[in-house]
Amino acid sequence: MRYTFKKSEHLKSRAQIDRLFSEGKSLKSFPLRMVYLNLEYQAEAPFQAGFSVPKKKFKKAVNRNRIKRMMKEAYRLHKYRLFEKKRPEEYTKTTVLMFIYTHDMMPSYPQIETHTVALLQQLLNKITHDET
Repeated sequence: MRYTFKKSEHLKSRAQIDRLFSEGKSLKSFPLRMVYLNLEYQAEAPFQAGFSVPKKKFKKAVNRNRIKRMMKEAYRLHKYRLFEKKRPEEYTKTTVLMFIYTHDMMPSYPQIETHTVALLQQLLNKITHDET
């Protein structure tokens, strides 16, 4: 398994993001929250992810960007967990994800990594439960 986060896996579409927040479901593992939505069609990647840190809690862009980099890195290293039950080409739908940092203190990378893994495991349980 290669630990990559390709451009096709980035959530960029404004329409998809709006739909994600209006129709999506939420999972929490403090200080992270993940909103996800299964789409009917197959995009280039079975999972597309976006990352957000509220400007209200972190005024400086340097701090927001640092937290987003940590979240992206944790996702990149642990997204293989989503493919433990199925290979990427076996997914018939695309799932869009948005990771949101909700705390107002600067986190450490191990903290972000632990909660990212917990969220991915919760998502995997939901996806496999919904398919049965």
